Amino acid sequence: MRPILATLDLAAFRHNLNVAKAAAPHSKVMAVIKANGYGHGVLIVASGLKDADGFAVLGLDEALKLRQAGYQQTILLLEGVFSAEELKLAANNQVSIVVHHDNQIAMLEQAALSHRVHVFAKMNTGMNRLGFTPEGYRVSLQRLQSCVNVASITMMTHFATADEAPGIALALALFNEYTKGLNYPKSLANSAATLRHPEAHADWVRPGIMIYGASPVTGQPASDFGLKPAMTLTSEIISVQTLKAGNSVGYGQRFTASKPTRVGIVACGYADGYPRHAPNGTPVAVDGQLTQTLGRVSMDMLFADLTDIPNANVGSAVELWGNQVSVDAVAEASGTVGYELLCAVTARVPVKVIN
Repeated sequence: MRPILATLDLAAFRHNLNVAKAAAPHSKVMAVIKANGYGHGVLIVASGLKDADGFAVLGLDEALKLRQAGYQQTILLLEGVFSAEELKLAANNQVSIVVHHDNQIAMLEQAALSHRVHVFAKMNTGMNRLGFTPEGYRVSLQRLQSCVNVASITMMTHFATADEAPGIALALALFNEYTKGLNYPKSLANSAATLRHPEAHADWVRPGIMIYGASPVTGQPASDFGLKPAMTLTSEIISVQTLKAGNSVGYGQRFTASKPTRVGIVACGYADGYPRHAPNGTPVAVDGQLTQTLGRVSMDMLFADLTDIPNANVGSAVELWGNQVSVDAVAEASGTVGYELLCAVTARVPVKVIN
């Protein structure tokens, strides 16, 4: 069996959940575990987050998995439902739904349901992705309030720049302006707002990437927030090549040695979820020592510089990301974000769960 392994640490999930609770002590915490728990496995993640007040997912299939596994917390569909059949299933299983356009309200108005549904009514405050316009928001709320199939309403928005310099001030002011005097619960804060903007904590916070121990703020490491990585992706050196000055390695000869260079071939490639576009110099650790990748990532293998790690050889342990090499550092070198890398780990990578 290839030595690649994704180790998932339930203690890290618990720790990161507690970081969120400490950051927003007066709010309920709805852990975002969409995209199969950001690639970690939705039921695995949920098992580490049993103390969360709720879970947010994307698909009804994930919501039903959680219900079938016995989770009784609030479960929220972040894009709502897409058909009358899905609405009935959501109602039957007490799954809450985001409502963000008029067709979804009409669906609720026209349905014959066995149970009333808890809805989160979403306002578009600048993301321009989902949500009712601020100007039309009260009318939408009035329709929902009058609908016999609606059990409760929570007001909701999503910030476009909670993790960047513009912050949330304008979006929050817009939300507050158009909801002034309305006495509904609110859910506003994602990971970045949970950690950086207490003014947006409200009744529910919705931490996502921070739950997995990656940073929600570009350029600021997760360790600054006291977060611990929940996934460690490891492998081993399976071969060693010694390059002479002028020799190249890998497809396209993207790295050419300027001096004698020892290269470790690592059993991990883009078919495992490692980014093919990771350039020369992407951080990696071999036998506990930081080094860098060389050349172009292949489907099943990549290359690590062993020149300054003379004792490294076949069988040496490699950390692609985890406690020593943060997934954010790999993502930054590769021109992407940690979210993408975590979600991209493929099904062929074996998974080990530890407590």
